[in-house]
Amino acid sequence: MPRRARLLRRSLIVVSALVVIVLVAASVIVVGAVRRPFPSASGEVPIAGLQAEVTVERGPQGVPQITATSSADLFRAQGYVHAQDRFFEMDYRRHVTAGRLAELVGDNPDAIAADRVVRTFGWRRVAEQEWALLDEATRANLTAYAAGVNDYLAGRGTSSIAVEYTVLGMQVKVTAPEPWDPIDSVAWLKAMAWDLRGNYDDELDRAATYGIVGDVEQVEQLFPRYARTGNAPILDRKELTEQRKARAAGEGEASGSTGARTTADAQDDVPWGDASLQDAVETAAAALAAVPQTVARGEGTGSNSWVVSGDLTATGKPLLANDPHLGLAAPSIWHQVGLRCAPVSDACPYDVSGFSFAGFPGVIIGHNASLAWGLTNLGADVTDFFIEAIKDDTYLRDGEWEPLTLREETIKVNGGDDVVITVRGTVHGPVVSGELGDVVGALRTPTGTAPGTGQTYGVALSWTALTPGRTADAVFALNRAETAADVAAAAALFAVPSQNIVFATTDGHIGYQAPGLIPVRANVPGTSASDGTWPRPGWDSRYDWTGFVDAEDMPAVLDPAEGFIVAANQAVTERGVEPYLTSDWDYGYRSERIRALIKGQVESGSPVTVDAMAALQSDVWSPYAHLLVPALLDVELEPGFLSEGQDLLRDWDYEMDADSAGAAYFAAVWSHLLEKTFGDDLPASMQSSGGSRWLAVVDELMADPTSKWWDDRRTVNVVETRDEILKEALEGARLELTTTLGKNPSEWQWGRLHQLRLAHPVLGGDSVPAPVRMLVNPGAEQLSGGSSIVNATSWDASARHEVTGARDFSVTAGPSMRMVVDLADLDASRWVVVTGVSGHPGHTHYADQLGAWVRGETFAWPFSPEATTAAARATLVLEPTE
Repeated sequence: MPRRARLLRRSLIVVSALVVIVLVAASVIVVGAVRRPFPSASGEVPIAGLQAEVTVERGPQGVPQITATSSADLFRAQGYVHAQDRFFEMDYRRHVTAGRLAELVGDNPDAIAADRVVRTFGWRRVAEQEWALLDEATRANLTAYAAGVNDYLAGRGTSSIAVEYTVLGMQVKVTAPEPWDPIDSVAWLKAMAWDLRGNYDDELDRAATYGIVGDVEQVEQLFPRYARTGNAPILDRKELTEQRKARAAGEGEASGSTGARTTADAQDDVPWGDASLQDAVETAAAALAAVPQTVARGEGTGSNSWVVSGDLTATGKPLLANDPHLGLAAPSIWHQVGLRCAPVSDACPYDVSGFSFAGFPGVIIGHNASLAWGLTNLGADVTDFFIEAIKDDTYLRDGEWEPLTLREETIKVNGGDDVVITVRGTVHGPVVSGELGDVVGALRTPTGTAPGTGQTYGVALSWTALTPGRTADAVFALNRAETAADVAAAAALFAVPSQNIVFATTDGHIGYQAPGLIPVRANVPGTSASDGTWPRPGWDSRYDWTGFVDAEDMPAVLDPAEGFIVAANQAVTERGVEPYLTSDWDYGYRSERIRALIKGQVESGSPVTVDAMAALQSDVWSPYAHLLVPALLDVELEPGFLSEGQDLLRDWDYEMDADSAGAAYFAAVWSHLLEKTFGDDLPASMQSSGGSRWLAVVDELMADPTSKWWDDRRTVNVVETRDEILKEALEGARLELTTTLGKNPSEWQWGRLHQLRLAHPVLGGDSVPAPVRMLVNPGAEQLSGGSSIVNATSWDASARHEVTGARDFSVTAGPSMRMVVDLADLDASRWVVVTGVSGHPGHTHYADQLGAWVRGETFAWPFSPEATTAAARATLVLEPTE
């Protein structure tokens, strides 16, 4: 299976041999075992260490609203509530981020492989270093949160904490969970940053593709420049420049900026075609693929967000929408929560509601009484791979052999022998190639094309998240923010992952701010890149990072003249505007559709409303169809059976609705087209997923009917052109869907192919007995939408079913939540998550939001004290003990 498909299919980690006998299933489905961990939502609970009484009101969907009189009590209570609802998820995550997964799930190759790579990264080690950098108030909040988690765990056996421990206990030794440590929370940010890093896949894909095609220019055709799409960036160049000048005039010019890129005129080039170098690239890719997905990964990882000025809304105040496209699992990655100080004061400054991560205090996305904010992945290029020449325990640098840093790590395996690894590093970071040992194989000795003989190649990873930072401070700063200046100050602390921040205030402002720790790079000779798009030669220091972009130089805008801002992973600015962020953006088809619909509504004279914003989030119009259907209809097919599929496209509205026959046929045609065009030319690791980059590539190729990409090298003595490939794709899709959906095309439905199968991170795999899967995995759902569509329920065009080999159109990522915030009346805001608040399988709130999410519906989002109390269905009181 292609690497990209493996990445998207991997949930968090599916433990393949977790349950082996039917008796396990029989034990789990006993009602008492399932219900025992369900927490109490009402009553009184005495807790030593609280300063005063704390109330936890839960509404119709079980969302907790926590009210306290001090920050310490507030975050202690949030820790308690997170542990009530999601402790197994939290425990799983901290084992992943510490490289201790095998301690939890046992002697499993996937778990051990994950631990090897995470230990190589040293996530936990970096988190420990960050602790001393954090603000005193942040450390106090994290400490209080940990105390609250431990308050809940105290005196509870594992069977009373989560049913997952009962199931695990049938296979491995399960002991009482360790007390929660504040560093457990900080380390979780590393996992989030890893899944949301920038162009890591594209960088290795370029190198791997060059090993096959041997032509830099041809490789770059598969990574077209964003500007060629004609889609707008987030920020207007002129307006950005004017606002920068105004800020500089008001605040003084920032000094010491490293925002401008430098160019090194190195003489040595990377021998991309060398066999051992290609081995190093492949082993690095295989090793990094072993890291469990905890947030999202691959095609579809992105998000929509937009904010509209009150000048264009029905209320006269701004509206803000956000729907992050992440990996979808059960439970949802988000835990909805409200956190209120009563009263709000300098000593207790929080009154915030939104979406939190179980395991970390505060709110990640949401609003307070003055400001709402949304996040989308900026996609900044914050990782670089350095090709290292290695000999024994040394590596080549500027003509000298420097000693590798060496660190021994011991991986404890539950029920198995310890695994001891040696982590090697260079000045550029940990050496990640070959970290899976015999699973991947050793590197070969180069044949003389390296800058020396008698050595191998390795791949070292430079990543900004391995530099200790203050992202934890940024979370609390955003929770307290009231103005654009507050957002900018929080963004300056938000090191990783780099996110687009859109925001709006109750006093009528809208804005955009880019945060993140962004490296400045030298040039890579021999390629067309002057950035981080290709791996870099580690043996020449002129290729090293030369610093980081100053926070003051990061793009930002306030109250743009257009009256709205759309940030949906497209380019932030036009090419050439400093600072350099990346060349590998999402190609902007979602953002352009959102912009068009907002402009269309405004130009029609209809003010924008909450309902209109929510409806836009469910838009399923396909830019792929807009590009390709006219050309597909020009292809002549034999009348009758073969043309019946094509006939579906003649009156199709380009909407990827779940019940649409045209949508089903078009998706199959698109998958066939990509496979026939690129399947013969690309390595298995980068078969075309069908995302926005591939739409940009095909768009350019459509104007070149005889491009070498159209030719299928697998056919003998035949040179295919564009029209022949289009015809083969149309016919192949007709034949395939006849097998999978039936002979009559009018009965085909996109939703029968495009299904969401939410899986539990540990117990959701096929190796687990069916009764357990039925308990922990919600049923399959037929979905509308698709890749690079506003309702971005992504799928991988290169994926194949592991058993049958048939094309797999399953949903791989999607809107993990949806929210619309009304800055005129915060109680009129709306929200939904993909499953529910609870992490306990079988609980009322485990998947009670799923149906509404599938239908594009949202729930009321009460915020004010009056609204949250009126909506409350249960109240838990946490009381201080004498």
